[in-house]
Amino acid sequence: MLRDRYGFALTTASPEARDAYVAGVDASLSANHGAEEQFRRAIACDEGLAVAHVALARTLQVQHQPDEAKAAAARARELASALPHRERSHVNALATVIDGGSVAGLAAVKEHLATYPRDAMVLAPCTGVFGLIGFSGRAGREAELLALLDPLANTYGDDWWFNSALAFAQVEVGEIERARTTIDRSLALHPRNANGAHILSHVYYEAGERQAGLAYLEEWWPDYPKESLLHCHLSWHIALWQLALGRTEDAWSFYRAHLRPGVSTGPPINTLSDSASFLLRAEMAGQARDPELWCELSQYATQWFPSPGIAFADVHGALAHAFAGDAEALAKIIERAKGPARDAVAPLARAFGAFSRSDWTEAAGQLQAVSDSHERIGGSRAQRDLIEYALVVCLLRSGRTDEARGLLQRRRRRSGLGGWPIEGL
Repeated sequence: MLRDRYGFALTTASPEARDAYVAGVDASLSANHGAEEQFRRAIACDEGLAVAHVALARTLQVQHQPDEAKAAAARARELASALPHRERSHVNALATVIDGGSVAGLAAVKEHLATYPRDAMVLAPCTGVFGLIGFSGRAGREAELLALLDPLANTYGDDWWFNSALAFAQVEVGEIERARTTIDRSLALHPRNANGAHILSHVYYEAGERQAGLAYLEEWWPDYPKESLLHCHLSWHIALWQLALGRTEDAWSFYRAHLRPGVSTGPPINTLSDSASFLLRAEMAGQARDPELWCELSQYATQWFPSPGIAFADVHGALAHAFAGDAEALAKIIERAKGPARDAVAPLARAFGAFSRSDWTEAAGQLQAVSDSHERIGGSRAQRDLIEYALVVCLLRSGRTDEARGLLQRRRRRSGLGGWPIEGL
């Protein structure tokens, strides 16, 4: 009987289909290029391999191709109806993530994992900061993810993917040294695991090790194909460190070559959030505002996220609209925010609107309203530091220097925040 890398039986008589599926799973779990092609190859070798269809569906969903993803999930469901329980449950869990929404998806995933905890492709959508828990809108979701993963450590042992996912959960709750040990173990097993390189970057960031982090990524990154899932986001990490270390021209070159709309090959949510974050951080560090770049990004946000619903995208879309001067698009997000974190979206959108017109008192007030709860919008601590930086700048520019310094001092344990260059501080 043919099995996958985690030891689960696959209903196929084709070794070629099995090999392609395993290669696709590894590419998916490592955020390396080729997952879609391998899953399509598996299907071509055995059209009845339901798990390959649903893996393709999940890949297309991550790539922001919802219609194609739902079609592939529907085909997987058709094929799975007569399969053994593990494969049938596997398909149902991932298909529900795609066509049933996040709440139903998480419930289906947890039901499957109760019986098959080592089924990594089903566990994967729960992990990371953009996952079912990361985008749940719940307070305490960072601790919730770690609580899900910690008990599975013995089940997965030295699996490189699981340890990378576990390390990310650890670093997001502030367990920096524990995360460093875990991600080092993962990367020793699979050095070209892009998820691992990404998570080690977060360890460097949270530890305030800017030069070491930049040196690591600048060595690791050149061999990573631009078509790969994390190319845009790893470029963001590099550009931020270049900016923080005074390599301003290098940072802008990276932005224009790898981050901005039209050149980024990453998922739209990464292109939007990474571009908006870089542009605002650059401005807060003393760089002049470029209206053309903000307008370009605002148009991109309207194209890919025309209706509010994903808090993390909505917040960064609001930022782009505010700095581009598109009052109508900004108002739409404020007035029509949806989802479990909608009550955090509107204050942040109003804050960026006030910031863009130099109304520092209004912006500070709106930012302070969500300063203890912005975890709920999703994203990593490194990404959400943008909110803290913006509040520091607003306090400074409204003459509240002591409050600004106090905020930084209280957060000094977060060296990534404390080490950022802010004009006037």
